[in-house]
Amino acid sequence: AAACTACVSALRYLNTVLPPDEGIKKVTAIAWSPNAKRLAAVTTDRVVQMFDDSGAKRDKFSTKPAQSDGPKNFVVRGMAFSPCSTKLAIGQSDNIVFVYKLGFEWGDKKSICNKFLQHHPVTALAWPAGRAGELAFATADGKVRVGTLKTNKASTLYAHPEQSYVVALASSPDGNGVCSGHLDGSVYVFSFNSGTATRLTTHPCAPYGLAWGVAPATSDATTHTGGGVIACAGADKKLVFYDSRGEGGRAKQTFDHGADDPDAREFSCAAFCADGETLAVGSFDAFFVYAVDPRRRVFRLVTKKHVPNLYTVSALAWRKDGSQLALGALRGNVDVYDACVRRRRLTTRRSGESYDVAFTSHAAFVVRRLRDDAKCILRSKSGLEIAEDSVAIKRDRYVVARTHKTVLLADLETGLVSEAPSLSTTSDKAPSFDFDADER
Repeated sequence: AAACTACVSALRYLNTVLPPDEGIKKVTAIAWSPNAKRLAAVTTDRVVQMFDDSGAKRDKFSTKPAQSDGPKNFVVRGMAFSPCSTKLAIGQSDNIVFVYKLGFEWGDKKSICNKFLQHHPVTALAWPAGRAGELAFATADGKVRVGTLKTNKASTLYAHPEQSYVVALASSPDGNGVCSGHLDGSVYVFSFNSGTATRLTTHPCAPYGLAWGVAPATSDATTHTGGGVIACAGADKKLVFYDSRGEGGRAKQTFDHGADDPDAREFSCAAFCADGETLAVGSFDAFFVYAVDPRRRVFRLVTKKHVPNLYTVSALAWRKDGSQLALGALRGNVDVYDACVRRRRLTTRRSGESYDVAFTSHAAFVVRRLRDDAKCILRSKSGLEIAEDSVAIKRDRYVVARTHKTVLLADLETGLVSEAPSLSTTSDKAPSFDFDADER
């Protein structure tokens, strides 16, 4: 049992972790570590700035040219953390990918543990969550390659038949696939499980904004059965969600901002949250957030954030739990926004402990115990809406919540989370558990 208060927040500005420059100093890449303890950003000065989870600057280091005596005229084209959060991969325009070993804690010694030297400039990079020992990167000759850390060798996953430049690369929500967008508008999908690449579709323009999410769950689903969606956006001012399955990917939804807004500008980048249900898209002086509508089971525009003098949004990255969005722009600034859609404060009657409950989407929320900052993420694998009033804290340790078909349980002490089919036949009946059984 708990008393609660609720509030609604939509992209509330938190802070600027990297201030803007007087002139052009484009943020070329941003990456958030999976454990949410590190935020990395790099501009055209080629210096990687590192921030902790509160936004405080904790470290920085200069990237190195491909050759030790080579000129420092390269640009960082992509950056991604390893699934374990202890390594950082950096793709550069001087034909190389470096992997830096950062360690577990701030102050640990940094070292280069892998190098993947190429024949062409690296244009994009992604580290799929399900491939701890492999990272994917793209080159200017239209190839998507994989670098294997154990052997320190790279091989080609697939190549564009006309060698069309790769403008963007994204990994799948399950961490076992990548998709690439090319200058000629073509979009390819690769599955690590099957080892096959498929030409999905040809977008009307180069999809500089490319991201891979999950399809909205059907009304009777207990898991995501609708496959995935690949979001493409570019100079035509349109955002298109394509079905990720099979050739000739079907456009499931289209948002034409050019038709709706005479002042609309081209899209520059895009990023899905880890749950694959919330999408951020960057533009000029503005960025957009789309999310799954749990009742209509389609994507909808949640908000458009207009920021005067922001100029072009050049990089986007979500915190793993979806509670924050980091944004980089043309003048070198990195801003962080609170992206929670709803926030509640729970106070247990048993001990008076207070908990912050932040909903990051209709199907996910973060619980944080204010006393010691213990937290866990509860995300419904079914993609169904979690009833806000069902969230409860038991014995100052266990978290209970439900959708209309499943029950979610979490342990704040261990961080373990489970989801099981609900035994209740009525959607308004809260699940009942005996949390004191181990004391009897």
